[in-house]
Amino acid sequence: MLFAIQNVDRPGTNELRVTTRPPHVAWLEANIARLVFVGPVLAEDGASCGSILVVEAESLDDARAFAAADPYAEAGLFESTVVRGFRPVFRDGAKV
Repeated sequence: MLFAIQNVDRPGTNELRVTTRPPHVAWLEANIARLVFVGPVLAEDGASCGSILVVEAESLDDARAFAAADPYAEAGLFESTVVRGFRPVFRDGAKV
């Protein structure tokens, strides 16, 4: 099953994002088989202000546990995290 994880950074935490990025990227690389796509959400000025991950998980609880294990989450970067089921309609320019 696919799940979308939407994270919103707490205001004023850009330095925390920068310093926590190496363990965050290492965690993503260690879990690469579960990732469909991942990337930062950008504010109008181009700075990161959150992230979106679409991941494979066995259940909603599994997806929530995955999101909680993110080093960014463990460091307290996020103001909010929402995990919901996700169903793609188009992928790589083609209907799924």
